[in-house]
Amino acid sequence: MRRRPPLRHDLFGLLIAAVTGFPVYWMVLTAFRPATDILSLPPEFWPGRPTLDNFARALSTETFWANVRSSVVIGLGTVVVSLLVGTLAAYALARFRFTGRKAFVLVLLAVQMIPLAALIIPVYLLLNDAGMTDSLTGVILVYLVFTLPFTVWMLHGFVVAVPVELEEAALVDGCGRLGAFCRVTLPLLAPGLVATSVFALVQAWNEYVLVYVLLSTPEKQTVSIWLVSFQTGFGTDYGGLMAGATLTALPVVVFFLAVQRRIASGLAVGAVKG
Repeated sequence: MRRRPPLRHDLFGLLIAAVTGFPVYWMVLTAFRPATDILSLPPEFWPGRPTLDNFARALSTETFWANVRSSVVIGLGTVVVSLLVGTLAAYALARFRFTGRKAFVLVLLAVQMIPLAALIIPVYLLLNDAGMTDSLTGVILVYLVFTLPFTVWMLHGFVVAVPVELEEAALVDGCGRLGAFCRVTLPLLAPGLVATSVFALVQAWNEYVLVYVLLSTPEKQTVSIWLVSFQTGFGTDYGGLMAGATLTALPVVVFFLAVQRRIASGLAVGAVKG
């Protein structure tokens, strides 16, 4: 019979949840407040007069839907390509022995240690020489540089967790190497693919610095840049900003809630020594 954790553990967990969740609560609360109540003193912790005016103002901005489209294209492009390339690379690392394998793993770790700010100028110059600045394709390629190492490293653990005997049985039954991978290994990697896709999507959806440097056309910029439009020379539109931030966070939250069970099982399966 399982022992119930002590009450202090539950209270400590609730305290941590309250501290981490309060900024999100305050963001949503401010989004539903009238402009006259946002900076009221003392602060109110519940909207006395909830309104949707802030959301209407955010949705009616000139470039909102174009920026949403750019974010969706960049996010989906980064997720799809990183999963496609990362899955094949992780499979090769887990199943094959080749010269330079250990060096490749060390490079994956080293790339993740390089700070983003140190690469902004070289990346911009490289894309400028290739004629890919102010291009969604160029942004996706740059994002892959930062998401692929983690994708390969994480999926490697999931591939290792799949018994190689299953593939050998498929080979004996007449499948080729590719057929065994697609019919046996790939379905078993579903939890890992979901967990990894969440990481890639969050990175691509929330990234600000690279998009700000690489995209100059307002219609091509992402929603993370769009939020800055609520800060003007006359001050900050806090209601519109918080409504925009809520709308920006909503797609990632919905996606996470839809796949949270697979994420939990995926992290448990992938937590093995490769």
